[in-house]
Amino acid sequence: MELNPANWVEQHGDFLYRYALVRLGRSEAAEDVVQEAFVGALRGREQFKGACSERTWLVSILKRKIIDHLRRKGREQPVSDLGDDNWEGELFDRNGHWKKGPPAWSSPDAAVERAEFWGVFSQCLSKLPERLAEAFSLREMDGVESAEVCKALAVSPGNLSVLLHRARLRLWRCLGTNWFANEEKRP
Repeated sequence: MELNPANWVEQHGDFLYRYALVRLGRSEAAEDVVQEAFVGALRGREQFKGACSERTWLVSILKRKIIDHLRRKGREQPVSDLGDDNWEGELFDRNGHWKKGPPAWSSPDAAVERAEFWGVFSQCLSKLPERLAEAFSLREMDGVESAEVCKALAVSPGNLSVLLHRARLRLWRCLGTNWFANEEKRP
């Protein structure tokens, strides 16, 4: 398969930008990493063997650029920057057990097939503190191994677990309120 770099921006630019924006949450950062991905692809185009589509290859380069961006940022946020988790006290007792279990979502598998769900999900993800969104996006959305996420974010494995726990709880709460609570109203 022959690469056609002259058409990359037109054919893949919007997709790559949206991909980066969901993961980084800031348009300037998304623009920068997409540009870096295109430059990296141009420099490494002789390594493309055609085993996957051009877009898949570009996304794999973009993932690396996102990780590089987060690694360069290389800053630790104080716990106070992770937001207020006082509402967790409403959910759990002092032993960490649910006071009242979460309500069952009727059809989470069907929800992920709907474009509207991903719009709500993206809004929920954008409401997370930046560090939580970065950890969740890398680990859960991109499937980056925990050790690599720890290295990229300069956090310990224990800290990563806390970040992921907080991100999941906040996403669960946001999606429960903004998607699943209104499920019966959707066509």
